[in-house]
Amino acid sequence: MQKNILEIKDLQVEIEGKNILRGLDLSIKEGEIHVIMGPNGAGKSTLANVIMGDPRYEITEGSLFYQGEDIKDDRTDERARKGIFLSFQAPEEIQGVSLENFIKAAKGAVSKEPVKLFPFKEELKEKMESLKMDPSYAKRYLNVGFSGGEKKKSEILQMMMLQPKLIMLDETDSGLDVDAVKLISENIARSRQEHQSMLIITHVTKILQKLDVDYVHVLSEGKIIRTGDASIIEEISNDGFMAMSR
Repeated sequence: MQKNILEIKDLQVEIEGKNILRGLDLSIKEGEIHVIMGPNGAGKSTLANVIMGDPRYEITEGSLFYQGEDIKDDRTDERARKGIFLSFQAPEEIQGVSLENFIKAAKGAVSKEPVKLFPFKEELKEKMESLKMDPSYAKRYLNVGFSGGEKKKSEILQMMMLQPKLIMLDETDSGLDVDAVKLISENIARSRQEHQSMLIITHVTKILQKLDVDYVHVLSEGKIIRTGDASIIEEISNDGFMAMSR
């Protein structure tokens, strides 16, 4: 029997006194792929940031359990070490730390073991080739001077190298051309392991083409107003989000 990797009940969240999530419920089992869709301002990115532990957001009510453990008070780095990963809409640039060293340090922190350099470099090279990333980017400071597309590839590279248990993609496809979205989708599907769970926030459903989606949730005004299978995506394409709330 599949276990819940993430269980959220009656989650209420605010930032700077403004309520964003208003009683959200969500359960994700091991190996499942869930998609969150909804209009701008619905709270989609807030949900991902709260799960990741962004300190800007305050949980005022509700529960947040990961692998049966209450993580509301865990720092972001603690959640990352436990296997939670978030690919950001707008990845940050970090001066002074190369992409290679960043991933190596993160991999060591998650495994709690020294990273063997030669196998690590070989794996990194292989993954970068699959993403069609110039190998010189490994030595460049993290995301500094990267194009928007290369920043998104950098995030997926980190995901592929770290193999987290819960993967969250927050509009990773935004701002990418059709070929880049297809390439990223193929790499996500190829590298994903059976036990890994995914929560994908998207407007551009092409990133889902290579993935077997289990559930689609429509988020509106801080609540999930509808849950179903992948057929909901076509309904949204035809009728828009307003039809979902009728």
